[in-house]
Amino acid sequence: MPSKHVDVLIIGAGLSGIGAACHLRTKCPNKSFALLEGRDAIGGTWDLFRYPGVRSDSDMYTLGYSFKPWTNDKAIADGESIRDYICETADEYGITDHIHFGHHVKSADWSSEDATWTVKATNKKTGRSTSFTCNFLLSCTGYYNYAAGFTPDFPGRDDYKGTFIHPQHWPEDLDYSGKRVVVIGSGATAVTLIPAMADKAAHITMLQRSPTYVATVPEKDVISMQLRRFLPEKLVYRLARTRNVGLQMGVYKLSKTQPKLVRKMLLGLAKKQLGKDFDMSHFTPSYNPWDERLCAVPDGDLFKVLRRGKASVVTDHIDTFTENGIRLKSGQELEADIVVSATGLDLQLLGGTDVKVDGKPVDVTQSTAYRALMLSDIPNAAMIFGYTNASWTLKADISSEYICRLLNHMDKTGTRQCTPRMRDASVVETPFLDMRSGYIQRAANRFPKQGSKAPWKVLQNYLFDLAQLRYTKVDDGSMEFSNPAPSATSKAASKTARSDKGKALKASA
Repeated sequence: MPSKHVDVLIIGAGLSGIGAACHLRTKCPNKSFALLEGRDAIGGTWDLFRYPGVRSDSDMYTLGYSFKPWTNDKAIADGESIRDYICETADEYGITDHIHFGHHVKSADWSSEDATWTVKATNKKTGRSTSFTCNFLLSCTGYYNYAAGFTPDFPGRDDYKGTFIHPQHWPEDLDYSGKRVVVIGSGATAVTLIPAMADKAAHITMLQRSPTYVATVPEKDVISMQLRRFLPEKLVYRLARTRNVGLQMGVYKLSKTQPKLVRKMLLGLAKKQLGKDFDMSHFTPSYNPWDERLCAVPDGDLFKVLRRGKASVVTDHIDTFTENGIRLKSGQELEADIVVSATGLDLQLLGGTDVKVDGKPVDVTQSTAYRALMLSDIPNAAMIFGYTNASWTLKADISSEYICRLLNHMDKTGTRQCTPRMRDASVVETPFLDMRSGYIQRAANRFPKQGSKAPWKVLQNYLFDLAQLRYTKVDDGSMEFSNPAPSATSKAASKTARSDKGKALKASA
């Protein structure tokens, strides 16, 4: 296990954290690093979520890492397969031994004099606080609270005598065979749960306040399956990744420029799968496509169980919970043995870490995002924040590449500190995330701002970001490089780190 001082400290050992560590391994081989993971396992989201049918809502050719091909036939993969893929990657690149499990990060304090972060984490097993120091801090904690999801304050919930659960903490021993189930919500989790539970449950109802766009996508990539017969796996993966990136971007752009056309196409495809007698008001949203995230269902599994009558959809508002279920504003009562509150995530930035710079608390809501991965006036720190309109890992990969370029530039120029500075008075600040989804709007005041132009603008555009993060100059005028004189303390820490690194290299030789 690495020493408690490292060049780069990564918070989180999920999809982003493992990916970032792999990039460091290959592009900054001389950098020491460690990962702090609050849980006891690798995988992040894909280890936490264990509800029935949990799966990706993006294809694995774009959700997978750029450097490690996804070889499973399923393009829309289940949670266990994704977790295995992340663990396999960690082992393959020698990352696993660098992870400190059960360490929940509480605070991070930057010292300009020492050009060092001091990170304090609570050891889950001992309950004690442990300190780590690093030269660069990378938060790969995602954007939601792992401790709890969002559950509205439902009237009368205490009167309900059945089982009430949130998918984020699914009970391992929950038996829903022959039970009446109501799933509150119509987002990605709800449209996954309905078909997964439908065959065992007596009946399952999706209760939604308003409809969501739901699109059918192929569970398997038939083109890639055929190409594997005569092309190398890496080439097949690259071709599929390129094709799917283009498709995602094309659909998103068309949704923004021709919303009526895309709306007509989505509703037409849904109606074709649901049948002519189905009430399409349940799948006809009031907003335009991609004003909120589009839900994807592999091979139309949601539509199939609805058409077979194993599941149903009710669009209404909750009046109150009763002993036996839920009474709606319309007066209808839904009897339920189990109620699943698939009502979304509680968003949280930096894993809830308290941040200070030179002893002063940092309010991230007053910062402006630089390239959507660093924050103004916070030195030597970055966060991985993926796309909301495409696969998370597309942005995570190129963000990690950029961080490696930044670190290598600092080494080349002998620089100890890099800090994004907002100096352009013409930049107009706007919310960091511009989607209308409820879970995003609820947490808008917890996020930093974005600017009206590069490098402060968050465009949610892979090709633009690819060009910006991979090819533009690191020293772009907005990034301030400085070299504060090291204190005696930082000199001693640096000497110790070099000694520990030397011992580790000898041991591995």
